[in-house]
Amino acid sequence: MYLTWLADARLYEVLARIDADLAAMTRQAGCRVCGAVVHSAPFPRKPRGGPAALPAEYDRRHSFCCAADDCRKRRTPPSVRFLGRKVYLGAVVVLATALRHGPTRTRAARLRELLGVDARTLARWRHWWCDTFAESPWWTAMRGRFAPPVPTSGLPDSLVRRFAGDRWEPLVALLRFVAPTTTATDAAAVFEGRRRPAEDAR
Repeated sequence: MYLTWLADARLYEVLARIDADLAAMTRQAGCRVCGAVVHSAPFPRKPRGGPAALPAEYDRRHSFCCAADDCRKRRTPPSVRFLGRKVYLGAVVVLATALRHGPTRTRAARLRELLGVDARTLARWRHWWCDTFAESPWWTAMRGRFAPPVPTSGLPDSLVRRFAGDRWEPLVALLRFVAPTTTATDAAAVFEGRRRPAEDAR
């Protein structure tokens, strides 16, 4: 099922449109530091793991730079296409790791054949999901949204399964959900927003 999702060209078109919307909202909000207008300053990307004919938008990640000469701070919006600086597409990092849960040599070989991901890379992704992501302040703040709790040992498959929808819609919903973690500023803002009421009550 997951491999079928990754082969569907419509998935990548939808993700590109969502990223464009996130970028437009970030641009409209202006500089987070001084409030000035921001100009487009995208990062070049060479994403791996997707189909041969990715939309043209995938060769760059949206980002902006403050227009004020005395500021020039960069602001990068959240993304559903890229998980931070990982060179593989976010959808691939999610679903390949989910498929690798309960590892077998046959499954690892199949993933390498189809996606070009070797076993060591899959192991690093699994460590990231089950340790780095699971222990992050962002996930600590957000995991209470799910009842019963999402099993950490099954990430990300256990998280994908908490979202409803047809075809690859659960994947899109998950990528939307974790998008704040793809940029440090937005992840911190979510965490601060969850923490502030408790601090104010003291």
